[in-house]
Amino acid sequence: MRRIAYYKGCLAGLSARELDVSTRALAPKLGLELVELESVTCCGAGDIQMADPDYALHLNARILAEAEHAGSGTILTVCNVCTLNLRQAAWQLGNDEQLRSRVNENLERSGARPYSGGVEVTHLLWLIARGEGLERLKEIAVRKLDGLRVAPFYGCQLLRPSKLMGFEDPDRPTSLETVIEACGGEPVDYPAKTRCCGFPILLAREQTSLAELARPLEQALEAGAEAMVTSCPLCHLSLDAWQKSLERTLGRKLGLPIFHLSQLLALAAGLEPARLEFSRHAVSLGPVLARLESPLEGGR
Repeated sequence: MRRIAYYKGCLAGLSARELDVSTRALAPKLGLELVELESVTCCGAGDIQMADPDYALHLNARILAEAEHAGSGTILTVCNVCTLNLRQAAWQLGNDEQLRSRVNENLERSGARPYSGGVEVTHLLWLIARGEGLERLKEIAVRKLDGLRVAPFYGCQLLRPSKLMGFEDPDRPTSLETVIEACGGEPVDYPAKTRCCGFPILLAREQTSLAELARPLEQALEAGAEAMVTSCPLCHLSLDAWQKSLERTLGRKLGLPIFHLSQLLALAAGLEPARLEFSRHAVSLGPVLARLESPLEGGR
């Protein structure tokens, strides 16, 4: 088992806790021992970054320091926004010794641990989309998705800025498609898979946000998708929980089930749906689950 620091973020720990539940259930099958970090806060999302970038840097430095203290050179997230913020902080602190010294002085003054640098920030998708992680995924996918047509939704913050994120081409990503195929599904291509889900402006400009949300959902359905998978809790919340609001605006039903990446992987790995808390979803996954009745946990 590989020990790895695990930062679930705030959304997966609260209103979308089913994503944390599925990640924990999946981890042993991927050969991971998750070391949950203590005394950590929200990464600041985009709000604190805009209001006070230096304060946001300190928040993320504290998270990185906790990962370093946990004895892991890598910190794993299941959130696009957390990945972006933590990688940005790691880059800033790793390339500016004077800045790191100032931040550490402030951390120690507040009773927090200092950060010496060098922690690698990775996302669950990056961990399993290539190399050994992908081979392990193919081995554990005992409940094949039976050709289920799944639309990948990357969102905007896991791909850009590409020099900072660096995993794949932001205009032509393939990692989610690779994972869908490894699980026995059929990826559905459509133009809006790398666009914003509309979440950042949802409360300020709801109708504008819903217009953004409509693009991937409508395009995916037009392309024949039976479900959608996203790697981000914020996108998951927007696509799932706000889909019914969008239906009222459009005056018609969409009904596209939304998986978070960890849920889709855990389902393909044979974990029982009841363990993954699909009942918390706003859009029912019933039709998809009925189609995929096959070996449960432990395989055939």
